[in-house]
Amino acid sequence: MTENDQRAEWRRKGEIWVVNHERIDRMLAPLGRAALDVAAPKPGESVLDVGCGAGTTTLQLAEKIGAGGSVLGVDISEPMLDFARERAAAAASGLPIRFELGDAATYAFPRARFDLLFSRFGVMFFADPVAAFANLHGALKPGGRLCFVCWRPAAENELVSLPARAVKALIPPAPRSEPNAPGPFSFGDPARVTSILSGAGFSNIALETFGCRMLYGVGETRDGAIDDAVEQAFETGPFSRALGELQGDVRERAREAVRAAFADRAEDGGVFIEGNAWIVTALADHWRNPRQ
Repeated sequence: MTENDQRAEWRRKGEIWVVNHERIDRMLAPLGRAALDVAAPKPGESVLDVGCGAGTTTLQLAEKIGAGGSVLGVDISEPMLDFARERAAAAASGLPIRFELGDAATYAFPRARFDLLFSRFGVMFFADPVAAFANLHGALKPGGRLCFVCWRPAAENELVSLPARAVKALIPPAPRSEPNAPGPFSFGDPARVTSILSGAGFSNIALETFGCRMLYGVGETRDGAIDDAVEQAFETGPFSRALGELQGDVRERAREAVRAAFADRAEDGGVFIEGNAWIVTALADHWRNPRQ
């Protein structure tokens, strides 16, 4: 997929995500908080937020580092960045934030500029991840920190596995995909992640397992929360494209099957699903980067 293709795809996705940003932020909140705790941004630091999307983590990072620091949020989705800028403008004045549209794999970052590179589910889509992380490595100061959160395999995440099991009997099996192809679950293999980062020049690479219950549907009633979860699965989840392609009676039967699956996860307060991720950390070692 060319960069223009990616921009078109992320424009489409971005328009959907902007409409659903509250749902998405609600679901990802515990994972983002855990990664921020590990990253430990410090007052006065310069931070790069990769795949910043609608700007939630960019704002959170800015609050941590204060007026003496700076945060650059980079994303390839123009609709999401436009929304992120609006959110930042509406936030408390003085937050040291700016946003840039671009592909972090090739963006001409200032060299040795950042103390911390952070990402919440924004680094799994690079066509050439070693080259992309080498580019990002060059933006970090010597000894600078990398911290990102990414999904463990799809089978370990009910975001995909729950609706997939529900409609298995209704739709033909999808063609077997290349496990390392760019996508939300392409960093599920810890050995692959370690190899990518090592090849890009990083050292002290560590992956920490993090699992949590994610709030996936809310509503004033139990049925309302289940309906909200079903709507999100059809609109924004990783399985949404497959569900969205269903037509007529099959689509209605699939919706009912997905609804029944989420009903099993409903309790007081909403619909909760299991999420499992890696929190990945590393250090930039400029003596080791083979691409610089």
